[in-house]
Amino acid sequence: MSALGSGMEWRMMSKQARACGVKGTKVAPRAGGRTPCVLSSLRHPPSSLSSCRTKTSARCPVVPRAVAGKSSEPVSGRSVGDSGDDFAEVGQICAVLGTQWGDEGKGKLVDAMAQTFEVVARAQGGANAGHTIYSPDGTKHALHLMPCGILNPDAKCVIGNGCVIHIPTVLGEIEGLREKGVTCDGRLFVSDRAHVLLDLHKEVDGLRESELADKKIGTTKRGIGPCYSSKAIRNGIRVHDLLDFACFERKLRCLVAENEKRFGSAFEYDVEAELEAYRGHIEQIRPYISDSVEILHEERERGSRILIEGANATMLDLDFGTYPFVTSSSTTIGGVCSGLGMAPNAVSHVVGVAKAYTTRVGAGPYPTEIHDEVRDQIRALGGEYGTTTGRPRRCGWLDIVALRYACAVNGFTYLNITKLDVLSEMGEIKVGTKYVTGEGQRVEWFPADLDLLESCQVEYETLPGWLEDISGCRSWQELPANARRYVERIEELVGVPVRWIGVGPGRDALITK
Repeated sequence: MSALGSGMEWRMMSKQARACGVKGTKVAPRAGGRTPCVLSSLRHPPSSLSSCRTKTSARCPVVPRAVAGKSSEPVSGRSVGDSGDDFAEVGQICAVLGTQWGDEGKGKLVDAMAQTFEVVARAQGGANAGHTIYSPDGTKHALHLMPCGILNPDAKCVIGNGCVIHIPTVLGEIEGLREKGVTCDGRLFVSDRAHVLLDLHKEVDGLRESELADKKIGTTKRGIGPCYSSKAIRNGIRVHDLLDFACFERKLRCLVAENEKRFGSAFEYDVEAELEAYRGHIEQIRPYISDSVEILHEERERGSRILIEGANATMLDLDFGTYPFVTSSSTTIGGVCSGLGMAPNAVSHVVGVAKAYTTRVGAGPYPTEIHDEVRDQIRALGGEYGTTTGRPRRCGWLDIVALRYACAVNGFTYLNITKLDVLSEMGEIKVGTKYVTGEGQRVEWFPADLDLLESCQVEYETLPGWLEDISGCRSWQELPANARRYVERIEELVGVPVRWIGVGPGRDALITK
């Protein structure tokens, strides 16, 4: 049995935690276990701060960054790594999910948490979900399919059945990591139930997007949608099919015939070249192909801690996002269960990651988008360019309506607010709290009707900013008072406690509140 206790022990702790309704309540420790600190998810009434009703392009003055003294007011909090396991309270199985339109910085939190987990698993998505993490020595790793836990040499990493896997990309990441001194051998497990994303799917993705003309949805053209489409209509190719080359070839030629019929001469795809490439790919990927469902359940039974890394984010979910401007998989907590073969009651905690502002790549509704020089400041300071596409991201103020909706859909236990340091350039900061229709009606719940969403203006609260450079802060009490108030106001508006705050790209630039 693990020193952290059995899976049942963690679940019992979690039940006790949910029974505690007081912030800061301690759960009694069990023999041989640790004492997780539990924060409640009580909903707080909004306080009366200055608010303004304005269009989504509301402007806010930009002031130069000035380094000044930090507030020394005694407030609880510490930097990650100060004492013990900063993540013990999230239990045996924890999921980390995005709350916005992706690029929230999930990889950084997962990377930090992965140092204390035995298993890190990815449940859905494909190479369209890029994340950047850094080794302790500062080495940068830009990954697309590989779980962030790969930098923990003691962690097993699982690419689950809900993922769509471009084999050359996985092999490229394995080799890239090897060149930087990170080995995947014996600890990377690729689900035999996952679907194989082929160059064929990329070709189809581009053709479909071209057909949409001025109604394009902003796909990354990585073949994600067509691969999930093949899965849904049951003519896809799964990873285990690669182990029988004749079976793989037969299924691939069927896919080719269907798409030639659909697209005609526009379908320019060399099936012979892909088949030849896969003769080599299959032998390289073979050692990593595994029954991921069996592995995860065995690890759970032996008491191993399992960290689940979400890809994309809630507002890109196929059902709950801004459809059709979404990805093709379930990016919420439901996708975690179906994408790993894990029961809902097995997940003890769910952490939502949100930027201190918002960004979006590609087309689609974006209520709090900024269109002036403030956007340019945020984009420059935050490095807001897509890891996968390199495209500049659209930038906007924090959208509380969308964030509260994400909290409801996923049942977050805690939030991680990232890139708070980017807002140090702002003399004042706006937070979108409500949507308002042209008729003056308030919309306080995120709507499915995109026409309604596009027509809404945003009601903002204006909060005082801070001039100090907070990128060197490593504890809650070091943050300026206005920065702390901003975080606390988010907690009040969404009703979920903020547990971690990111103030820079490095693993150590993470404050535990």
